[in-house]
Amino acid sequence: MTSFTDLIQRITPDTYKTLKLAMEIGKWADGTKMTQEQKELTMQAMILWEQANLPEEERTGYMGGQECAKQAKQKLSAEQAALFAPAAGTLH
Repeated sequence: MTSFTDLIQRITPDTYKTLKLAMEIGKWADGTKMTQEQKELTMQAMILWEQANLPEEERTGYMGGQECAKQAKQKLSAEQAALFAPAAGTLH
């Protein structure tokens, strides 16, 4: 009997895209609604396939470099201040 990880290794990029679309819309290509078990297994398969085949920033659930809320707010405030500051060399 083939293991789950053996099956993951046999997934092609086209099959992965089919699985991803099914997860996004909650239905298989023929219109059949996915069961909860199918959703869980499909998500597991996608995550395992992505770990082996995609760079980290393209994987499901990737959130990028995280900053604490205070740092993010300070950075946003500085960007907003620069955005609304008068242009250098203008007379207003």
